[in-house]
Amino acid sequence: MSRASARPGAGSVGVVRTQHVDLPDPLRLDSGATLAPVRIAYETYGTLAPRRDNAVLVCHALSGDAHAAGWSDDPSAPTTVDGAGAGVRGRGGLGWWDGMIGPGKAFDTDRYFVICTNLIGSCRGSTGPGSIDPGGIVPIAATAALGTQGVAWNAIARSAIMADPDWQDGAYAGTGRAPRAGIKVARMLGHMTYLSEQAVRDRFGRDFQDGAGPVYDLSKADFAIESYLRYQADSFADRFDANAYLYISRALTYFDLARSYGDGSLARALAPVEAATLLLSFSSDWLYPPRDSEDIARALRANGKDVQHVVIDADYGHDSFLLEEARMTEHITAFLDRVAERVA
Repeated sequence: MSRASARPGAGSVGVVRTQHVDLPDPLRLDSGATLAPVRIAYETYGTLAPRRDNAVLVCHALSGDAHAAGWSDDPSAPTTVDGAGAGVRGRGGLGWWDGMIGPGKAFDTDRYFVICTNLIGSCRGSTGPGSIDPGGIVPIAATAALGTQGVAWNAIARSAIMADPDWQDGAYAGTGRAPRAGIKVARMLGHMTYLSEQAVRDRFGRDFQDGAGPVYDLSKADFAIESYLRYQADSFADRFDANAYLYISRALTYFDLARSYGDGSLARALAPVEAATLLLSFSSDWLYPPRDSEDIARALRANGKDVQHVVIDADYGHDSFLLEEARMTEHITAFLDRVAERVA
């Protein structure tokens, strides 16, 4: 795993409090419906420059939240350091991308004002299906079109939740029962989509959990990979709402940039982009493979845009974005330096 995550002298942003903003007007959604009232949870790190030109927006993955760096001031906050290697990367309260945000790190808070917001539909501070009387909710997913296999895995995960009798057609709040069994299965399945075959083989192989051999008990986790998945499932069920998972997952599968904004053409959809773009992908990521990033890069190049696509050779699958901090830092730092020189 990549452990040298920052430049010499890199530090922490310290203790951080999650803040909230209530939008003054209803939010119009892609579906044509409106959502109100809307609350957004967010955190900021660093100082906004007088010219207001040093802001960097960081977006989290499906199960993440606004707490991206530093230590939460809430002593009861669960850890959002997730995925492969979570056990060695932090304890409760540490931001999920702490290795990338802070003084001297890739997103250097001595230079940049970093903002991380919790997406709408989540259960981690922003308006979501668990909010009190929120009206109709159609979350918007800020992601590229998910491939057919990803759509299928998400459908299976949602089916596991909805097949749990404790889901109660989604009306489980206040009943004393929640679909923990269903969301655990969904998390096990989802977690495996984030890992590469090689990463799983190298870490677990076919090792038995107790080292002595099988116990021939269906209720036991005989293999080490089984025990790992059960641990991931238990911790996830403790911190994430099942309905939030359903709606965010569904919104992610609906989103299609080319279809929604380019009449089927990705180049047409990306034509309005003016910003310089750096795309990072990972060689072993089969859920969001490098070819998907290259499709975006190709569409931007077709419009004469400033774009760079870097494929990082890594063995950890989709979770590489949580583990390959050193190599990401190298490319991101160079890119941000180039952008800063261009606007200076």
